[in-house]
Amino acid sequence: MKTWITILSTWMLIFGVSAAELPDKLEWLTNNEDPIFASAEARRGGVFNSSLQSFPLTFRTVGPDSNTAFRSFILENQLGLYALHPQTERPIPALATHWAFGDDNRTMYFKLNPAARWSDGEPVTADDFLFALEMMRSEVIRAPWYNNYYTEEIVDITRYDNHTLSVTAGSPKSRRELLNTVGLTPQPRHFYQLTDDWVRRYNWAKAPVTGAYVIDDVKRGRSITFKRLDDWWGNELTYYKHRFNVDRIRLNVVRDMNIAYRHFLRGDIDTFGLILPEWWHDKTDTPEYRKGLINRIWFYNDIPHGAQGFHLNTAHPRLADVRVRRGIAHAINMQRMLDTILRGDYERMNTFGTGYGDFIDTDIRAREYDIERARALFAEAGYDRQGPGGILRNVAGDMLSLAVTYTTPEHTARLAILREEARKAGLDLQLNLVDGASGFKVMLEKKHEAAWLGWGGSGLYPQYWEFFHSVNAGQPQTNNLFNISDAELDTLIEQYRVTMDLDAKAGISRQIQQRVHELAIFIPGYQVPYTREAYWRYVRLPENKGTRHSPSLFWPMEGAPHSTGGLFWIDDVLKAEVEAGKRSFEPVLEIDETWRQKEH
Repeated sequence: MKTWITILSTWMLIFGVSAAELPDKLEWLTNNEDPIFASAEARRGGVFNSSLQSFPLTFRTVGPDSNTAFRSFILENQLGLYALHPQTERPIPALATHWAFGDDNRTMYFKLNPAARWSDGEPVTADDFLFALEMMRSEVIRAPWYNNYYTEEIVDITRYDNHTLSVTAGSPKSRRELLNTVGLTPQPRHFYQLTDDWVRRYNWAKAPVTGAYVIDDVKRGRSITFKRLDDWWGNELTYYKHRFNVDRIRLNVVRDMNIAYRHFLRGDIDTFGLILPEWWHDKTDTPEYRKGLINRIWFYNDIPHGAQGFHLNTAHPRLADVRVRRGIAHAINMQRMLDTILRGDYERMNTFGTGYGDFIDTDIRAREYDIERARALFAEAGYDRQGPGGILRNVAGDMLSLAVTYTTPEHTARLAILREEARKAGLDLQLNLVDGASGFKVMLEKKHEAAWLGWGGSGLYPQYWEFFHSVNAGQPQTNNLFNISDAELDTLIEQYRVTMDLDAKAGISRQIQQRVHELAIFIPGYQVPYTREAYWRYVRLPENKGTRHSPSLFWPMEGAPHSTGGLFWIDDVLKAEVEAGKRSFEPVLEIDETWRQKEH
């Protein structure tokens, strides 16, 4: 059955009737003056070969099993109303050509680009944004976070005509925060039907997109290939010229990084991330590097970092005791991991995420490795008896252990060091490696004791509701991996969501971080303020290599919220020379510190 919003907007579309009139004296803004960050030398063509560690469980971007690494290839191939310039951080046109701020400090108005099209040729209209609101509020998508956000944070979308709309936030906000809240992506009304079987019906659907690429060829369990739309509507937009240059993106599933690296050295994969110290320091002395066929770059960026570390599930009886959680934090020798196997390349994280300026409480320090303090806390919690192998137990015979679920095989050696050190404090870490997509599903289903993982940094300000609010505790498919339900946190998070003044909001953010630290539900790991990558010489970069907000130099899609991706291109002439093997080049190792933040 159609909802009232569907019936109303369809009636308006047929008869050309507007539901409202635009306010008088709106100041329409746009931005085509900021520096161009793509290269005019870029050339279209070629195939970009990359890899995935696991095949996704769905092509949906919301609902069960959708929050995987592959999801970004779809989400960041959807343009929103605007993007943020990756160096000035000002809004730039995307689906909208112009925008205006309402006097109520809650509403932004937008003029859509009449040329904007879905990948199936259908026009993008204001009705697709109305439908996005309806879809994200619907229970059939089985996505509680989206249901809540599009009810409490986005409270209204108004259509004025096919190409004019407004979006209203749930509370007054500064202009900066409005830009962080209302930059929505549409949903194709002509494609989706909100039926009870929506999750199953669209699990493998190739939904229309507004970006430059569409899913083309799929070999289930083996590979996914995207193709470039030659007539993409955004080809001539100011900030999208000379971007998204490759004709095809081929993602092959290679579950083992060592095997993937062998594929890279053979030229079957075009670029390879070398963030891992052992890869950067130990595996780049091969003929391909010495002959200059493969280049290396160490590029410092200036981006927020999502939380990386241990997420403790307080629903587990042993972890319900804060003394046990604090003891575990003191039993984790993160610094030894950083100094040895990570070779000092990474930096210790102290809080739940970094890089958000005043929103981060820099006075908080992660609990240091302290065997005596750990044992004292364990004893207070009743674990005061020595068991087999030196592991502590309580009077009931319960052994002090912590099962750690993780998804990256290369992290085994890191966690093994932590396990060795934890035993000195009487704690047994049990390492549980699970395949990527399946492992994250285990975490989302809250079947872990401790989850070792990192989140991507996103947005202009830290996000807390999805991670810590009690409404997401005890619920599958939410990001509250801690299962934390704390009245003080709830109150702070609710204040944080409605506070308009940025200084006051930053103060509440610091209070939230302090409370998270007190609860000891998150044990901070490390942060990496750069990207390090190897790439075959025929993969070309702009003269400036990347932008301030580039998390990767070889991300083929748009990026979010900053527009950073799709800057590289394939030089087919040079590729033929390289593949012929008849030339050697000078080896290239670049270290770019343009955006390095000295406080790191």
